[in-house]
Amino acid sequence: MNTNTCLTDREIMDDILSSQKHITDVYNTFSNECVNQKLQDDMVKILKEEHSIQFSVFGDMQKKGWYNPGAAQAQMIEETKTKFENIAKQL
Repeated sequence: MNTNTCLTDREIMDDILSSQKHITDVYNTFSNECVNQKLQDDMVKILKEEHSIQFSVFGDMQKKGWYNPGAAQAQMIEETKTKFENIAKQL
């Protein structure tokens, strides 16, 4: 085992971003399944804080050129909008 292996700043930030995405997913699921309103309020507050952290990490990575999601094409936006409008009509 090589113990001299170090992670780059980019690898560390990528790991943090990935972890934050996972954390927000777990907190979101938990808050959706709360039966106690006070507990749900607390979980939503924590969820918002975690989203804020994730957004900050994402922004830092974008500034460094490490995370550059492509812009969505207008046709893809329209298709997605139509898809969800149709789903909403069925509800």
